[in-house]
Amino acid sequence: MRELLLEFFSWSLFLPETFKSYEWEKPILLNLLWIIPVLILIRKFVKALKNPVLELSLPKRIAKGNPWTYLRLIPTVFFLLAISLIVIALARPQRSNERVEQFTEGIDILLVMDISESMDLQDFSPNRLEAAKNTAIDFINGRFGDRIGMVIFAGEAYSLSPLTNDYELLTDLISEISFDMIEAKGTAIGSALAAGTNRLKESEIPSKVMILLSDGESNAGNVDPLFAAQLATAFDIKIYSIAVGKDGMVPYGTDFFGRPQMVESYLDETNLREIARIGGGEFYRASDDNSLKQIFERIDTLEKAEILENRYKETTDYYRIYLFWAIVSFLAWLSLKSSFLNNFLLD
Repeated sequence: MRELLLEFFSWSLFLPETFKSYEWEKPILLNLLWIIPVLILIRKFVKALKNPVLELSLPKRIAKGNPWTYLRLIPTVFFLLAISLIVIALARPQRSNERVEQFTEGIDILLVMDISESMDLQDFSPNRLEAAKNTAIDFINGRFGDRIGMVIFAGEAYSLSPLTNDYELLTDLISEISFDMIEAKGTAIGSALAAGTNRLKESEIPSKVMILLSDGESNAGNVDPLFAAQLATAFDIKIYSIAVGKDGMVPYGTDFFGRPQMVESYLDETNLREIARIGGGEFYRASDDNSLKQIFERIDTLEKAEILENRYKETTDYYRIYLFWAIVSFLAWLSLKSSFLNNFLLD
C-alpha cells in the first residue's frame, strides 16, 4: 500500500525524463495537447471581445503592481492541467520489461578416437593424434548445451569420459591422452563402436551422434565393425566416420643424422565408408590438419541443436496515475472557478 501511495505522489512522474522513458500505446493522441494553447487563445479572444460592465475601483498603477491579481489564474491552471493529464492518460503511457529465455534440447555426442601406434605418423603436425586432439578440443569448445563423451581405442576400447556438460574437464582429459594409455596393440574399431553404443543407448535425448576418427582398418577386438554400426543404428545413433592420414610415404621420426624417416602408410577406407553409410551419417577423408578442422566444422554445422526461445513481455500501465491527478485537478477547478479567486479584482 505504501509503495502504491509513493508511486501516485511521486514528483518524478511529471519530469521530462519520465515521459521520454515511456512507451505510448496510442502516441497519436498526444497531438491533442495542442488543444491547450488553442483554448488559451480562444479564452484571450473571448476576453478581448467582452466589454466589462464595471471597471476596477482601484487606481491602475496599484492594480498592475499588485501580485495578488495573479491569483485569478489559479482555476485556469487547474483546468488546463486536467485537460493535459487526460490527454496523457488516453495515450496510455507504459513501460515494458521483455524477458527472453533460451533453452535447447541438446545433442548427445560421443567422440571415438583411435590412439593406436599408427596415429603417431607425422603427416599431420606434430602427429595424427595431437592434431586430432586439438581439433576435438576446438569442436567441444564450440558447442552449446550438448553432452559430450569420449571413447579411445587401440587394440581394445576404453571409455575415457561419460556424457557430460563439463567441457573444461573433458578438454583436460583429452589433452592428457597418450599412446601408452592402452597397452593392447592394433585397431579395434568394432569394440570402440560397441563401447560408444553402450554409453549412448540409455540416453533419452532424440539426437545421438558418434564421431569415429581412425587411420586404419580394424584388426583387433572381438566385435565386427559393421555389426557394431548396425547395433548403433538400432538405438538411433548416427555415425560420422573420419579417415585420418595419407596414402604412400609419410614422415615418422628421424634417423641417426636427424633426417626425417619415411614409412609407407596405407589407409583402407572401405570399412569406414560402410560404417558411415549404415550409421546414417557421412564419411570424410582428412589428409592434413586444415582438412581435419574443416570436417569437424562441417559436422558442427550439421549437428546443431535447435535453440528455442520463450519471450515474456511484462507491461506496466501508468495511465491510472495521470487520470487520478486529472480528476483531482478537475475537481480543484470546479471548486475554485466560482470562488473569490476566479472573480478576484474582476467584479
